[in-house]
Amino acid sequence: MCSRYSNLEVGVDKHQQSKDSVFFRDGKRRIDFVLSYVDDRDGERKQERRREYEANLQKAGLELETEDKSVSDDRKTYFVKIHAPWEVLATYADVLKIKVPFKENDIPVHQDIPMDWLFTPFRLPDHVMNPEPDYFTSPFNKGKIDFFLIDDKETFFPPSVRNRIVYYILARCPYHKTDREDKKGIKRLLNNGTYGSAFPLHDSRYWKPSRDSNSESERFNLYKHWAQFFSFFKEQPLNLIRKYYGEKIGIYFAWLGFYTEMLFFAAVVGLICFLYGLFTFDDNVWSKEICSEEIGGNIIMCPLCDKKCGYWKLNSTCNSSWQSHMFDNVGTVFFAIFMGIWVTLFLEFWKRRQARLEYEWDLVDFEEEQQQLQLRPEYETKCTSRRLNRVTQEMEPYLPVTSQCARTFLSGATVIFWISLIIACIIGVIAYRLAVYAAFASIMKDSPTNNIHMVGSLITPQLATSVTASCINFVIIMILNLMYERVAIWITDMEIPKTHLEYENKLTVKMFLFQFVNYYSSCFYVAFFKGKFVGHPGDYIYMFGWSKLRNEECDPGGCLIELTTQLVIVMSGKQVWGNVQEALVPWVMNRWGSRKARSHPESRYSRWEQDHDLQNFGHLGLFYEYLEMVIQFGFITLFVASFPLAPLLALLNNIIEVRVDAWKFTTQFRRPVASKAHSIGAWQEILNGVAVLSVVTNAFIVAFTSDMIPRLVYMYAYSNDLSMKGYINNSLSVFNISGFSEDNRYRDYRYPSGHEKEYSHTMQFWHILAAKLAFIIIMEHVAFMVKFFVAWMIPDVPSEVKARIKRERYLIQEYLHNYEVFFPA
Repeated sequence: MCSRYSNLEVGVDKHQQSKDSVFFRDGKRRIDFVLSYVDDRDGERKQERRREYEANLQKAGLELETEDKSVSDDRKTYFVKIHAPWEVLATYADVLKIKVPFKENDIPVHQDIPMDWLFTPFRLPDHVMNPEPDYFTSPFNKGKIDFFLIDDKETFFPPSVRNRIVYYILARCPYHKTDREDKKGIKRLLNNGTYGSAFPLHDSRYWKPSRDSNSESERFNLYKHWAQFFSFFKEQPLNLIRKYYGEKIGIYFAWLGFYTEMLFFAAVVGLICFLYGLFTFDDNVWSKEICSEEIGGNIIMCPLCDKKCGYWKLNSTCNSSWQSHMFDNVGTVFFAIFMGIWVTLFLEFWKRRQARLEYEWDLVDFEEEQQQLQLRPEYETKCTSRRLNRVTQEMEPYLPVTSQCARTFLSGATVIFWISLIIACIIGVIAYRLAVYAAFASIMKDSPTNNIHMVGSLITPQLATSVTASCINFVIIMILNLMYERVAIWITDMEIPKTHLEYENKLTVKMFLFQFVNYYSSCFYVAFFKGKFVGHPGDYIYMFGWSKLRNEECDPGGCLIELTTQLVIVMSGKQVWGNVQEALVPWVMNRWGSRKARSHPESRYSRWEQDHDLQNFGHLGLFYEYLEMVIQFGFITLFVASFPLAPLLALLNNIIEVRVDAWKFTTQFRRPVASKAHSIGAWQEILNGVAVLSVVTNAFIVAFTSDMIPRLVYMYAYSNDLSMKGYINNSLSVFNISGFSEDNRYRDYRYPSGHEKEYSHTMQFWHILAAKLAFIIIMEHVAFMVKFFVAWMIPDVPSEVKARIKRERYLIQEYLHNYEVFFPA
């Protein structure tokens, strides 16, 4: 049993100890975990908890060594260093079914890539990309030590596996026993302040290799080859990330990298579609008619709001019509269909990539082996009822059905309440749009340039209203996000999920549901509601039916440009704010500790003190990273028909995102506890749902938000020479105001006054509606047929991986059989 003496008490001068040492004072036993605490004035209960907890850790086989506060840099903090000897590691590796090597991989790898030399600038050194040889692996069995390839017991389990095993013990070790329950777990001790922090150590400083020859300096390699921004064009060292941080973080960066690679193709096609709209300005007949003095200058439009709005000439919307053409053209339809295929290819190819990683990282059958064995300490603590598990034949905690139903009902009610709050905020923004539009219209009613110089010719009341409303909506989104995070965590904690996997999945669904409504509801309003329920002069429709706020109309150039404006502001604002927040906040909080380390490189600032001053990477750290990317995925798929440049913006953001996340993990955070994950979890199903919904939303955007269908109907059914001449006049209806010299126009397809069907919809309206519905049905069926055909054509697991899995299972059976024959128990 290790005694708890300080460096001074054993006569060791800390100045003689390597600053990068990750070992006990004897220089042999590796530090697998560190606990820290500061003595309180009223800390007798905490001292008793620590004394009992550490005694129980030692009974479990762990070895402890304490650094007294007198030799700490701040003279306040105690550090308890923990080492797991071989017996403990072997026992828990057996319990957790950790896979370890038993034979070198003898299957030849065929990687003949055509023109491979072209990819040389993007490659990393092989010792960084593949830090370990390739082995066949099998779950560790303590009773069959000779079966595995064990050269050195001290290095057989890598540091990431060691810290995972130690944390498993820390999470279940009791610190206080009573007749009713055993209080246990490091998480509860951190929550009640008994310990200040608990973390595994980085193996070196990030900006230079370790001076200790026994330390691997993998952190330095990650910083040098991965975390620096100027490495943005290099491949990611996924095997090294997995080895250092564990599979869960490794699979996040694998997914993020793959998503970014696939965005390149969508960005290129989107840029081509945008350039097509830019270079076909001269073919834009309807915009020419709007801008023309002879046509647009002579068409007087009805006021767009009551009282304050005046009559206006159609050519005042000339610029917005040209702007709309950049996004509302034939390329829009093509790009919407392309993105329906792209999202399918992305998800199917990711499944294959994930299956390959599952095998290479020993995650095949992982869930069945391990996840079901691990109950959350909070579940064990809060569930006081016990019942017999029919599988294990052991008594285990459970949550009674009545309590479960009550908690589920309360959770559902809370979710509905907060979603209703989001919708109320959106309605408030809509009311703002309706009220403020009148103010802008009154300022600009004679001419857009009367009171606004320089850029006045580009601004219309609709655009000014849309931009300001989008900015206000973005601010509301950011404020509500802070509240949703706490509410979602509180609801999930209240439900008391059984396992960590169940906890993350429940939280994922709630947070995504909140964020989905929060971020996308304003875009859904502009895309599918604005301008659709307006009425006509003399019979306008008002908000809620009784208010004085008249529903918004679309610009004569269509609502698509307003949807584009909304999308650009919310998507770009979120990405810029997210990157600044991710990089700036941890940097500012770590500035003092980092300055100490760099200013006094040879001072007594030990490895554990350096890491203690870094930010803690919480168990929900990756959750927010996934959430950010999935929300972005929604922007570039659900509404991409309105903004073909969205994938390009996402690509540029993600190139930065990969390196910002890498820099943050490597330099600003303590080393997270390594944990396993065989997939991206619940996010996979969310991505699949967004992909299906995107086909529907883009079909409706092209049909009802874009003016593409009305133009095609006019060209093929109402134009004499299959041209767009006269389209603008055809798309406007006439409203007669007695005493006015000319009839006024409004955007609709209705019979004029004096007609027997006065102000009712014309037959052309019904033709256009039928064409829109036919387009939606055809586009959805084509997209879904291609989607399911591609999914059927591309197997989820590559044939090579299937062969390797079969080969490994065969070898395990054969080797175990031979082992039992030649080495009987």
